[in-house]
Amino acid sequence: MPTIADVAREAGVAPSTVSYVLSGKRTISAETRARVEAGIARLGYRPNAGARALASASTKIVGLVVPLRTDVNVPVIMQFVAAITVECRRHDYDVLLLTKDEGPEAVSRVVQGSMADAIIVMDVEADEPRLESLRGTGFPVVLIGVPDSPGEFACVDLDFAAAARVCVERLAGLGHTHVSLLGATPAVYDRGTSYALRFRAGFEEAARSLGVSGSVHAVGADHREVESVLDRLLHDEPEVTGLVVHNEAALSPLLQSLRAAGREVPEGMSVVALCPDDIAETQAVPLDAVSIPATDVGRRAVELAMSQLRGEPTVQELLPPHLTVRGSAVPPRRG
Repeated sequence: MPTIADVAREAGVAPSTVSYVLSGKRTISAETRARVEAGIARLGYRPNAGARALASASTKIVGLVVPLRTDVNVPVIMQFVAAITVECRRHDYDVLLLTKDEGPEAVSRVVQGSMADAIIVMDVEADEPRLESLRGTGFPVVLIGVPDSPGEFACVDLDFAAAARVCVERLAGLGHTHVSLLGATPAVYDRGTSYALRFRAGFEEAARSLGVSGSVHAVGADHREVESVLDRLLHDEPEVTGLVVHNEAALSPLLQSLRAAGREVPEGMSVVALCPDDIAETQAVPLDAVSIPATDVGRRAVELAMSQLRGEPTVQELLPPHLTVRGSAVPPRRG
């Protein structure tokens, strides 16, 4: 990538002159400024993030890439953001939050512009397009999520496949033989989001290995969408007695729709969810749930970034799932 020295040669000036044009600390003639700015444009140079970075080669900033799309549960995402921010402050780092859905351009801008010392990337896809611009750069990167081919990159996440298995085992252990997964929104699956695909695959594998009949349904968060999916499920698969839910926003509409359909939880339908504890505990019926360890994942992501800054090798970690029983799953009614 181009440097200040490259820009200086292109413009026919000293590197210090380029620095003064960028910082505005000294008056530079309009003609010279124009030559420098033209050189910057031709070379595609991105200036470093301030004089502190230039002087110390450290910005004391961690970039956090987290697109806030309409189909993501923002309160859950913000639990990760809060955990990352707190842990960064413990290491005397600030967080640069990148929320626009820009794909590879966002991470390239951070790296080429020396805007941060490391990057944490959320909402990772199975075939993650943002990695190509980072591969081979040596820039510290941590993925919250696991793509199909993580290669050299550090990763940390909940073991979503194992989490799905724990949910199915909970229902199968109670005697349920027909269960369904009410999963993420269609857009999340279509985008190839890693965690959703891993949970779905884990559900399907667990159902097969445990001899349980299992079906999968993508679900929107809107009450009417949830009601429509549930109505269709109850009509087409009346034998289903247990639901695994991987969609936090759909939980409240689902419980209301089950009640309206005469399938009260847990007597008429057992439900096990994957969601943060606070969401599971505050539903109309407290839910048996595998918790999303946002604090643990966020803290560990920062630790992995710091270890790379110290020159340590990258690692890839999946945190084991933990189920809390709250009474939303019981043996199915017979007859």
